[in-house]
Amino acid sequence: MSQTSGVTQRLARFVVETRWDNIPQPVRHQAKRSLINFFAVALAGCRTAPVEIALRSLAEFSGGKQATIVGRCERIDALSAAFLNAAAANVHDFCDTHVRTVIHPTAPVAPALLALAELREVSGADLLLAFILGNEIQARIGLAISPSHYSRGWHITSTCGVFGAAGGAGKLLRLDERQMVWALGTAATQAAGLCECLGTAAKSASVGNAARNGLWSALLAQQGFDGPPEPLAGVQGYYNAIAETPDLSRVTEGLSESWELMATSYKPYPCGFVIHPVLDCVLDWRADHPTAEVARIVVRGHPLLGDRADRPDVSTGRESQVSVQHAAAVALLTGKAGLDEFSNARVRDPDVLALRSKVELIRDPAFSTIAASVEITTADGRIHHRSQSASRGSDANPMSDAELEDKLRRAAAGWEPQHDVAPLIDAVWALDSSADVSALASLAVPRK
Repeated sequence: MSQTSGVTQRLARFVVETRWDNIPQPVRHQAKRSLINFFAVALAGCRTAPVEIALRSLAEFSGGKQATIVGRCERIDALSAAFLNAAAANVHDFCDTHVRTVIHPTAPVAPALLALAELREVSGADLLLAFILGNEIQARIGLAISPSHYSRGWHITSTCGVFGAAGGAGKLLRLDERQMVWALGTAATQAAGLCECLGTAAKSASVGNAARNGLWSALLAQQGFDGPPEPLAGVQGYYNAIAETPDLSRVTEGLSESWELMATSYKPYPCGFVIHPVLDCVLDWRADHPTAEVARIVVRGHPLLGDRADRPDVSTGRESQVSVQHAAAVALLTGKAGLDEFSNARVRDPDVLALRSKVELIRDPAFSTIAASVEITTADGRIHHRSQSASRGSDANPMSDAELEDKLRRAAAGWEPQHDVAPLIDAVWALDSSADVSALASLAVPRK
């Protein structure tokens, strides 16, 4: 890499020059699907303990009531709203996934844009365009260093999501090319997040900061806050600082010809996406054998399943969301895999504990990250096999629009049974015809 590689400038030019008319219809629709899913997962997470604690802490320093906190009546300054909504969207590991990088793309980007839309006049088409472009650049920055970046322990949603938030917010602020490079430079120096924090509240800090710091980076650039000319590929830039040798061709080749948003998967289960094909197998088998007693379970999947979810000894609901042993055991016992199945109470359930100890995990590079197989031995000695080549919700086996809407309705009802989200759903699907989206996030707040 050299100081003059120009990769950041090319990304900045792409964001600045791309217009709504350049976006294919399927990509526009996928952006709306991502926002439907975002509101579902933000509503599911908006009153969890990490969000409550963060809100109390931030409110002490915030005199502003500028922006909406999804699902809550409180308002707060725009930067803090971006933080809280991103943290809420990601806290349950229920958000969308860009499979090739393992970035959860919407959590860092959408909250920054929604907060900004309450400060500036923004049309629905402009919001969608900024969201698509922010998604694109964070995915491409991540593709250049995947899978090694995540394997080293960097939480890629946070370390790359800050660029998506900065680029998307910069688009809404109509930054020029030089300002956009500055915004990405300020984002680069704030990129952080560790996989060691998965399963704890600390994970939410880096995801929240990706949205907040990305938005702030764009606002600073608009005011003339400058940065280096090559923050990504500079001699002491982002890629070198994180000890990576990136494939820079993956950052810039095919810009505006292919769209990484189309590779988004949406989660039917609130846990790490590498666990999803295992749950598909287990739940399908349990539906066919509702009374069978299970003696042993052998799970076979991609090595990443082992790297991230081989956690037989978990003690909290949050840890259980990244434990394949817990997921397999609780799904076999209950026939379900919803939020309740990844709660503190389920983790402590003696029956779950007993069955969890009977789960064996085998790493097999022949499997993709969205595939798995299970071998279930029942008490009568019979061995049953199930496999899944593409997990439900993955880009190869996607959830339908109706299923995403239902996910949003269930999440809303989880906190407030009378919360009618039909106006929110209608507003998202009609975004491209909306002249002003400043009230969009408020539709996710229950009316009293």
